[in-house]
Amino acid sequence: MFGAVLKGASRTAPSLRVLMRNGSRRAASLKRTPVDPAVTDRLRNFGQYVSECVPRYVQQVQMQHGDELELFLHPDGVLPVAMFLKDHQNAQFKSLSDITAIDVPGRPYRFEIIYNLLSVAYNSRIRLRTYTDELTPIESIVSVYKAADWYEREIWDMYGVFFANHPDLRRVLTDYGFEGHPLRKDFPLSGFVEIRYDDELQKIVQEPVELAQEFRKFDLESPWEQFPQFRTPLLDNSTTSAGEAPDKSK
Repeated sequence: MFGAVLKGASRTAPSLRVLMRNGSRRAASLKRTPVDPAVTDRLRNFGQYVSECVPRYVQQVQMQHGDELELFLHPDGVLPVAMFLKDHQNAQFKSLSDITAIDVPGRPYRFEIIYNLLSVAYNSRIRLRTYTDELTPIESIVSVYKAADWYEREIWDMYGVFFANHPDLRRVLTDYGFEGHPLRKDFPLSGFVEIRYDDELQKIVQEPVELAQEFRKFDLESPWEQFPQFRTPLLDNSTTSAGEAPDKSK
């Protein structure tokens, strides 16, 4: 029965050329649709409206890719602007999609915190961007969006950005005894500590990273040296003189 099914399926299965043609058509159909100028104007006007309502905190309003509204905020304005966008009748951004961060060590304020909000009522999105350094905390928005709890914990764990008034600001991805913040640009690739299981202590221990020379492997040979039967045979120099063509009849 299964053989008949497979045999029938093989008859109707499309060729690779047809699959590639359909895939290219599908990829072409997934190209970014043209931006409606009316949508761009509506979002830009709303950004200006927010800027006029809270001018103390909104430092810049800009559009990205034509239909993505971004507000640059002063660090002190994260919490009040979030409350405004969630509770105002003309906004209703009641859903927090995510929070992320960017580390640019060359800037005076090296960390940029990015909030993505969604308004289901108006089918719109907005992006809030603010900045801080290693010592200046950012006000937590857990009191406004409960979903910010683990997002802020993750940013604290990976970047070391402190969120003031967070109910439980602990590491969420690394161990409790982990040193440093892995997503900082100045964090070493090898890390600071390594873990191993100690037979005497019968537990996992953490030790400083030690890259011993004897454990390093420097293999400069070609990987095909492991398969001599697939290697092109060399000419026998003993039977062929210099400048003489080899005998192909052998």
